[in-house]
Amino acid sequence: MINMIEVKKVQQLDFNLLKVFECLYQERNMSLAAKLLFISPSAVSHAIKRLRLVLNDELFTRQGQIMQPTPVCQRMAPQLLDTLEKLRQILQTCGDFDLSQTGQTFKLAVPDVFESLILPKIQQVLMKEAPNAKLISSKLTRADMARKLTTNQIDIAIDIALPLKTPIKHLKLSSGEFCVLVNKHHYGVRNIDPESYLSAKHIAVSNRASGVVVEDYALLQQGIDRSINTRCQSYQTAKELVKVSDYLLTLPSHIAHKLVDSDLIIRPIPYTIPPVSMHLYWHKNTEQDDALMWLREKVQQIFNHSGSSSSPFAA
Repeated sequence: MINMIEVKKVQQLDFNLLKVFECLYQERNMSLAAKLLFISPSAVSHAIKRLRLVLNDELFTRQGQIMQPTPVCQRMAPQLLDTLEKLRQILQTCGDFDLSQTGQTFKLAVPDVFESLILPKIQQVLMKEAPNAKLISSKLTRADMARKLTTNQIDIAIDIALPLKTPIKHLKLSSGEFCVLVNKHHYGVRNIDPESYLSAKHIAVSNRASGVVVEDYALLQQGIDRSINTRCQSYQTAKELVKVSDYLLTLPSHIAHKLVDSDLIIRPIPYTIPPVSMHLYWHKNTEQDDALMWLREKVQQIFNHSGSSSSPFAA
């Protein structure tokens, strides 16, 4: 039976310790738990030591790199983890979400290359359905995506398919084949053959000043090493560069159809490249948040209607 001193300890418990406990119980590895929580292994160790003092049990014993739960931990953990999940759901659904009145700030991260195509459509939805809501778009850094979703610095992220796992959740929004956007005054209506593609100068779109861009991964696997003469940060800028040059721009077809005008023409790429997919990312802890459920649904609708003018990638 818990005595009065132990009751006082429980009443003063720092609930952040339970989040560390949850992660360590699920991962059974101190370093991996620290990585997922974006804290140091020593911080994980310190949190578990504090929890041991409250619960009067070792909770975990080290067996090599594995943190093995004690019998007490094994009995307690399932109910505790279930309670934590229910608490998150209660907090997320606390209060009524009034779409027409909410002043919530929605925070999303997208690559610079896509922002001008995606953001206006999301803004239009907010203006119509949630006129008092605010929207913040920040630059997406793939290395920081999981951390920012975990710490609620962003609500959702939109990017190409990435190898992320729980607690980050995702779904595919769209998929598109690659093509080539060219200046029709230089190339006319002819297709681009492999020899012309290799001998041409190319524009690459990327947030980074160097490194391999998405389409080059597949090309390099086929031994195709093209000459990239210009790198820029957005497809809108790349489009303007194509219009004043004979450079080629390789890009997903759904984006090309959004950019093409009377000076440009779309041509098939003379090589086989797997289609590129856009995904929506969020943290599992926001799964039941009414406001963010609505936001994710609207983003899906924008992308799913790829054949209509409501899609940011519509032709």
